[in-house]
Amino acid sequence: MNVLGEAICPYCGVGCRLRVEGQPGRPERIRGVEDAPANLGRICAKGATLHEAIHTPDRLMVPLLRTRREEEFRPVSWELALSYLAGRVREILTDFGPNALAFYGSGQLDTETAYLACKLFKGFFGTNNTDSNSRLCMAAAVAGYRTSLGSDGPPCCYEDIDHADVIFIIGSNMAECHPVTFDRVRAAKRRHPQLTIIVADPRCTATAREADLYLPVKPGGDIALLNALGRMLLELGAADNDFIRNHTNGFAEYRQFLLEQDIPELCRVAGIAESVLHEVAQRLARSSGFLSFYCMGLNQSTVGMWKNNSLINLHLLTGQIGKVGAGPFSLTGQPNAMGGREAGLLCHQLPGYRFVESPEHRQELETFWRRPVGSIAAQPGLTAVEMFRALEKGQLQAIWIAATNPQVSLPDLHQVRRALHKAQLVVVQDAYHPTETTRWAHVVLPAAQWGEKEWTSTSSERLVSYSPKLFDPPGLARPDWQILASFARTFGLDGFSYGSAAEVWEEFRQLTRGRPCDMFGITAGRLRRERHVYWPCPDESHPGSPRRYLDRVFPTANGRANFLPRDHREPRELPDHEFPFVLTTGRLYAHWHTLTRTGKCRKLVRREPGPFVEISAQDAARLGLREGDLVLLSSRRGAIRLPARITSTIAPGMVFVPFHWGDLHQPENATNYLTISALGRVAKQPELKFCAVNVEKVRLASHSSASPENLVHAPR
Repeated sequence: MNVLGEAICPYCGVGCRLRVEGQPGRPERIRGVEDAPANLGRICAKGATLHEAIHTPDRLMVPLLRTRREEEFRPVSWELALSYLAGRVREILTDFGPNALAFYGSGQLDTETAYLACKLFKGFFGTNNTDSNSRLCMAAAVAGYRTSLGSDGPPCCYEDIDHADVIFIIGSNMAECHPVTFDRVRAAKRRHPQLTIIVADPRCTATAREADLYLPVKPGGDIALLNALGRMLLELGAADNDFIRNHTNGFAEYRQFLLEQDIPELCRVAGIAESVLHEVAQRLARSSGFLSFYCMGLNQSTVGMWKNNSLINLHLLTGQIGKVGAGPFSLTGQPNAMGGREAGLLCHQLPGYRFVESPEHRQELETFWRRPVGSIAAQPGLTAVEMFRALEKGQLQAIWIAATNPQVSLPDLHQVRRALHKAQLVVVQDAYHPTETTRWAHVVLPAAQWGEKEWTSTSSERLVSYSPKLFDPPGLARPDWQILASFARTFGLDGFSYGSAAEVWEEFRQLTRGRPCDMFGITAGRLRRERHVYWPCPDESHPGSPRRYLDRVFPTANGRANFLPRDHREPRELPDHEFPFVLTTGRLYAHWHTLTRTGKCRKLVRREPGPFVEISAQDAARLGLREGDLVLLSSRRGAIRLPARITSTIAPGMVFVPFHWGDLHQPENATNYLTISALGRVAKQPELKFCAVNVEKVRLASHSSASPENLVHAPR
């Protein structure tokens, strides 16, 4: 079998480098690359089956057009598709202005594409309505890093796992969601049995089962848990006073805040015994290397930023940051969520960790892009959820969606469907058709996948990696950046005549020079020679920076990190007599996002063929449920029916449903028909981990059919 080359995995944010083997143009086997810093030869089941999702019956190979007068899609040329699209966008801009237009992208888009989307929409169309599905997973982590430390971007790298003596995992099921990184944690534990692994999660997940100390925190109780630990660390004398005095702001206020906390009440809210938290605090106090990992369990909350701040406070209190084997490490869920943030794709950002509200930053970009003064709007645009609210209200008229499937992944899917139905123009750029979202499009554009293009991404550890083109895309499919550049030229705009992805990268990296995410030294040529480099990397002779803040200087106004006291806040929607259960959602090991890839891999589908609801044995007994019984789940937004999976790993009063399956699996039965679209005040990330639901047993009127008309609610 031939080696076709190496590529970056297009699934989660670990950034695994893969060796692709097979025949020319047809990958047949995937292996991990042994010397790749992200995975050291490791690979998960999703990465190992990637080749099965390349040549599939639903690969999108030509542009599809459905005008307002047509019912069905028809294949068209690129010239016709782009010409039609340019005409419709021009009409909307003329009739409604730039803020009637939006671009909703993805952490699956490469940095080149994210940069061009930002340049096109913010710099040339004059709207800041660009956002990413990273808003659904990473916005709170971004805001947490920025407010506590002065800048987005984790201070750690994966190698820190090998040097830590306490690893605290909170709000992350690493074993299933980031399995390659958790394999490294397992390996570190085998080499150093004295390593303490602490896991806080409402569910006793695969990760929690391998912990030395498992904390079954109540849903929504994270801040109370973290504040209790902060108070206990103070009492144990674990504060690093030299670090605090020389490198932080706000400690006196934080200390007073902790001293005013009622520890028994915090423990009650967190659902953890005080003695257990004392044991955790003692382990942290004795630690010489305290490394934390966190993900959606902290982020997907209306107070997600506060949860991030509260965890970072513990690192600042103990001086466990800016050193080997220590620091707060947010795990990203997509291959280039970091790169999209660096390129300015979120609605409040500009490239190079700049912000639209800064006159200086806007002027720098207007000068660089050769745009008139005032071309870039001064106010942040709409976030992901806000875009679909605005579509339904008629404030937005058109949305361009790329590499994401919001008709499965956004909360409150009935609202999302109403919004897409009302839009004058829906453009969807994807590798597959149909998806739940392409079915609502007026224009569908065929995009090349991971091995069919050259692309650049940044992993969770700030490792910028190059992935070369290994085989041709099918039919007329094109790389995402080429699609945007071609559209811009068709529209008549100057400044988009790029001959290669390398040219786009060379333009983008100049905008990072001197910024916190400095990649000026990572030239396209260097990336193609070395394959990957950590940022910050200010010049070509610089080796790259696996760790940040080793000098204990932070990118704040005075170079100091910020203690930020944060009180416990309840989730937006609490259980009551009508909806007495808490619903939480998440991923499974076998699948990723909305099944557009993993749903095509036989081994993965056999492992998890369909959705289910996890419910505690106690609740199941009370409701008269047996394994596999059909359950009606209802919230204030919708109702779905799923088979029960009865387990001892979830607390009474709580249910868990994976979010992968959408309408293509079963119409109107996706998890997010139930979830709430409540947003945090700053990060504006939706509260996908907590909403109130009712749970009822469903019995069949006839054993021969499970169709909706034969479903009868069992008496309570």
